[in-house]
Amino acid sequence: MDRILVIDDDEEMCGMLEEYLRSEGFAVESVHNGEDGLGRALSGEHSVIVLDVMLPGLNGIEVLRRLRSESEARVLMLTARGEEVDKIVGFEVGADDYVPKPFSPRELLVRIRAILRRPGGHGKPERIVLDDLELNTGNRSLRKAGKEVELTALEFNLLELLLRSAGRVVTREQVAKVVLGRQFSVSDRSIDVHVSKLRRKLGERMPGDDRIKAIRSVGYIYTIEHEEQKQK
Repeated sequence: MDRILVIDDDEEMCGMLEEYLRSEGFAVESVHNGEDGLGRALSGEHSVIVLDVMLPGLNGIEVLRRLRSESEARVLMLTARGEEVDKIVGFEVGADDYVPKPFSPRELLVRIRAILRRPGGHGKPERIVLDDLELNTGNRSLRKAGKEVELTALEFNLLELLLRSAGRVVTREQVAKVVLGRQFSVSDRSIDVHVSKLRRKLGERMPGDDRIKAIRSVGYIYTIEHEEQKQK
């Protein structure tokens, strides 16, 4: 059983997360200050550490900095929405991912499962460039023609999956497992909703030329009719 350590001074939120993540099959432990959290994180007992940036005493960035000097533990940071500086510093210090507050337990679960699927510790940031899109897996940002496009966590994961498979069909089963963190159900229309929202944010490559096309009863494909995919 994967063990999750939550380091956050919001005891009510921690209690809610403990209940939710345990119902999803995780063992969960909460600590409410940086000093004690660092001690537990260094124990090596946890699969993922959920670490809040704003902690009393020893803040989350310093906890992560000290942790990284001794450990490659997987760390998902919680930041205040819009605090770009915290996000950038967190990634520079060695966070695997971040979730801005407020967030839903389902979103956090998806991100935790995505981290657990990665090999080893925190991964090397990567840029995926296709057409006028530049997806950065390090700071989880998207730029379209040089301008930043705001994506939800699920939309980012969906686009990353599609771009990595550009020119090939991604099945609905793959989307459900990788992006939504659950088994596919034919009655679940949420995949279509997320794809539709992502399409609107990306826009057409040119009039009448959709970037993401549906393959009936199978899945979706990010088309590469005009440019080849590059990874740097």
